[in-house]
Amino acid sequence: MNKNLNPLNWTRKQQIIGGAVAIVLIGGVTTGVVNHANHQAKERKIEALKNKKIKLCKVRAEKARNLEKTNEADSKKLLDIAEKTPIDKSIKLAEDSILKVKNAEVKKAFDNQVVGIKNRVKLENEAKTVVSNYQKDAMNQDKYKTAQQAISKLTSSYSRGLKDSLNKQLATSKKQADDATKAQQAKSASDSKAKTSDTNKQQSGSTEATNDNSNNVNVASNTQNTANNDVASGSNSYGGGSQNNYSQGGSNTSQNNTNSGSSNQGQGNSGQNNSNSNTNTGGNGSNSNNNGSNGGNSSQPSHVTKYLAWVSVDGVRTYTQLCNSVAEANSWTYGILHSQEIINLSFDHTIGNGLDNV
Repeated sequence: MNKNLNPLNWTRKQQIIGGAVAIVLIGGVTTGVVNHANHQAKERKIEALKNKKIKLCKVRAEKARNLEKTNEADSKKLLDIAEKTPIDKSIKLAEDSILKVKNAEVKKAFDNQVVGIKNRVKLENEAKTVVSNYQKDAMNQDKYKTAQQAISKLTSSYSRGLKDSLNKQLATSKKQADDATKAQQAKSASDSKAKTSDTNKQQSGSTEATNDNSNNVNVASNTQNTANNDVASGSNSYGGGSQNNYSQGGSNTSQNNTNSGSSNQGQGNSGQNNSNSNTNTGGNGSNSNNNGSNGGNSSQPSHVTKYLAWVSVDGVRTYTQLCNSVAEANSWTYGILHSQEIINLSFDHTIGNGLDNV
């Protein structure tokens, strides 16, 4: 070993210099050590801050995930409530809750569910309305078909209860309408049958009334024929002539009256011949009167005879007519007896008729 390198062999100067160098060296080493330690401490601090930040981020992320889960759960819960009770308030709460959801896919699904709820509510309200309209007019088949179509659109499981209820209401109203239709048809058939029966009864009564009136006409005809014969046998005429009285056709009678006047001739003061023949034929027999010739004065005027025809109701002469001839009287009597008023009265009253000489 070199003795110069041994500190013990150094001179004082060398020792001083060496000590100074040593101090410098030691200081440098110490400074380096301190600097290194400080650097390491700083790095440890940075690492700690970094770790803390990472940890904080993880905590925040965890909180965000938990909050997202909570928001999604809340939205799902409110959507379920809105599905079961689709009123404006519940739907609005669900929509507000969906705004807090950050997941785009989940949010889109929730938004679509809200749209579905609103569409379902619209279909349900339409179905309620058309069923109500049909119930107010259950005989309307078009409204019935419209209600059926509206109910068939309720395909959501949440609409099942309402759909069953509306179907029951529709079926009940349809049955009531069918029963009412059957009752109306039965009533119409009964009314038609009753009307037919009344018509037959009226026709039968009319036939009986016609027969009664015809019998009355027969009686009147016989009375008039007798009067005609009496008048014919007591009357005189100048010149020759013939008169045909009316022919009456009823259900049971037919009559003809004929009066023939004979020729009267006069010359000077010689006698006159007057002949009057009256023949009456009717459904009940035949009457004939022949008057012989009477001598008289051709210059004497004949008596003008008037005839009072009458029709009575329950023995009271209600209708009268003064006529110039038997034919005119018979024609007037026939018209009265066959008038609707007398036919109606004959159901409840006794009808009579006659002819008087005036």
